[in-house]
Amino acid sequence: MEKKELSQLTDQELLQEAKKMKSTSMINALLIGFLLGVVFYSVVKNTLGFLTLIPLFFAYKLSNNSKYNKVELENLLKERNLK
Repeated sequence: MEKKELSQLTDQELLQEAKKMKSTSMINALLIGFLLGVVFYSVVKNTLGFLTLIPLFFAYKLSNNSKYNKVELENLLKERNLK
C-alpha cells in the first residue's frame, strides 16, 4: 500500500490515522519499556555483550517506526478543525 501525503487524505482518513498513531504509540512505549528493562537487567547482572545490543536495536527501531510525522498530523487536524 502506498503512503499518501497527509494533505491528500480526507477528513475521515485523517481521524483514523490519528487514532492509529495514538494506539501504536502506546504499544510502542510498552515494548520499549520492556526492552530497556531487559537491557537494565543485563547490565546489572554484568552480562554486557551482544545480547544487550539486540533489545537496544529493537527499541530504536520501534521509536522511529511512525508512518507519518505526528506534528504534521496534529497541525493538519487543527487546520481542518477536526480536533
